[in-house]
Amino acid sequence: MIRSVLVLRSASKWYDSGFRSSLSSVTTFTVRAMHSNNPLKQSQAFVNGRWIGARSGATFDVQNPANGQVLGAVPDMNREDVQLAIDAAYDAFYQPSWHNSTAKERSAMLKNWHALMEKNRQEIASIMTAESGKPLVESLGEVTYGNSFVEWFAEEARRIYGEIVPSPVANRQIMMTRHPVGVAGLITPWNFPHAMITRKAAAAIAAGCTVVIKPAEDTPLTALALARLAEEAGFPKGVINVITSSRTHAAEIGQLLCGSDKVAAISFTGSTEVGKLLYRQCADGVKRIGLELGGNAPFIVFKSADMEKALTGAMNSKFRNCGQTCISANRFLIQDEVHDEFVEKLVERIRKLAIGDGSRDGVQIGPLINQAQLTKVERFVQDAREKGATVRCGGQTLPKHGALYYEPTVVTDLRDNMLLYNEEVFGPVVSVVRFKTEAEALAIANGTRRGLAGYFFSNDLNQVFRVARQLETGMVGINEGLISATEAAFGGIKESGIGREGSRHGIDEYVYIKYLCYGNLQQ
Repeated sequence: MIRSVLVLRSASKWYDSGFRSSLSSVTTFTVRAMHSNNPLKQSQAFVNGRWIGARSGATFDVQNPANGQVLGAVPDMNREDVQLAIDAAYDAFYQPSWHNSTAKERSAMLKNWHALMEKNRQEIASIMTAESGKPLVESLGEVTYGNSFVEWFAEEARRIYGEIVPSPVANRQIMMTRHPVGVAGLITPWNFPHAMITRKAAAAIAAGCTVVIKPAEDTPLTALALARLAEEAGFPKGVINVITSSRTHAAEIGQLLCGSDKVAAISFTGSTEVGKLLYRQCADGVKRIGLELGGNAPFIVFKSADMEKALTGAMNSKFRNCGQTCISANRFLIQDEVHDEFVEKLVERIRKLAIGDGSRDGVQIGPLINQAQLTKVERFVQDAREKGATVRCGGQTLPKHGALYYEPTVVTDLRDNMLLYNEEVFGPVVSVVRFKTEAEALAIANGTRRGLAGYFFSNDLNQVFRVARQLETGMVGINEGLISATEAAFGGIKESGIGREGSRHGIDEYVYIKYLCYGNLQQ
């Protein structure tokens, strides 16, 4: 049985050891999670160092997916509002106080921001749980994970080195230096509203860029809380800007950020379809772009695998944030010899998951984010049913918990004409495919245009090296279901994106190399 304490221990590996320190405060935190006087809760956007509304006065409501409660309203900004943010970021970039800032100075400001995030971790987590629906323990874990990017890039800011290259000519000196590209437009998703902002913004700021952040319309309050702490940390006005909008204006804002001559780089995390659109829009300006897009992660269990480790890895990979993560296991490929045992034991564990409002202690599975996502999950499972698949457990909505809850589900006997076989479900559904040989498993795993993450479990050392090399994904978990780490390069191949975030390579998205040739030097 997977009880809360086991999930927490697994989560601590994913987020890092700092997560453990948050566990002792979870019970107290639960009591005050929805307290209305959270000092970080903001109702306005943050532009050029000021808290402002939309010029039209329009707002939109932010709802708690667990119960439909309206948490507050934030500005519904349009192109004109966002242009003000772009102008502010552009002007701030060229202000002497920022353009000529030293790496040490930027590092110090990021360290201030990190310290304030650590101090306010519970307040940030309460906002995150309220607007995203994820359990409190996951929100606290994400705060630790997200904060770690600010700490990491505060340190990396002072390691953005240039190069001196031996010249082929005696009287020349060749030097290469790295410089910030300028204003970075950051478009972030709802499912990790803290970590996806810090992973992008901290890297951009460390490099010397300024940023305009557009959080997802479902979870703007976490972004505004981070802006409040950035203000307190002492960043110059215009360096960090956060604009909010409903879906109504999302497309025009994305088009503006991609088309503006004042924006030098775009970083987007979200669906492949939207990423392709932004990529096309950036082409006219030959703009720097980083894309972290959808996945369709295979989770392969070979006959030599340690069954307990594979089951734990499956639970950790699949059910974090109710299955709504881009690197969540999507297609479970189980070898014939262990298929029945794996499915039986997985179903047993899944049936014992605690479902409910994430603000309550012990809850492991919260709601889906919105009605569109619930409808998609229902449609995928129904499609499989109608085409002959077997629903081993779950497969139903849970109205007793709320309008957006769906049972953790296991579907077996999948075939290649089913949506669950071919597309990312982004929900708490385990889609099981039986295979016979390693070659067959690799063919199925690689038979998709997505290539973000993949997982496999095997105790055959030769097989481990073969499969790791042949699996067509940017990231591979080998006998491990939780792979995210600040120190590792996060990103995919194929249609899952371009560029890398986190690690020392995260800086590369926000700098360009300038080649300096010093000629006619006296010898």
